[in-house]
Amino acid sequence: MQFLAKLFITISIIIVCARIGKQFPTLAGLIATMPLTGLIILIWLYSDNPGNFNLMKDYTRGALWGIIPSALFFISAYFLFRREISIGFVIGISFAIWLIAAFIHQWFLR
Repeated sequence: MQFLAKLFITISIIIVCARIGKQFPTLAGLIATMPLTGLIILIWLYSDNPGNFNLMKDYTRGALWGIIPSALFFISAYFLFRREISIGFVIGISFAIWLIAAFIHQWFLR
């Protein structure tokens, strides 16, 4: 039951963000990147592992440094969309850049 509640909340956030994006795309972008999802995960991790501050510390460190691969994804997507590149190509290239940065992220945080 707890898993279904988490799933419902997560899906609701994505749907609300997508609907807002139709009218206010920059606001939807802000909502999508705000620490709301990180906060929800932080609360769920803590509720599943109360008192495990090492887990919380490691999660927040990973999230903090994870901003860099995410920023690279959106920076590359922005510049590709400015050139009016197709969405499939934009997603593919941006994800490849994110994936390379994510591997570096994981190697760096070992």
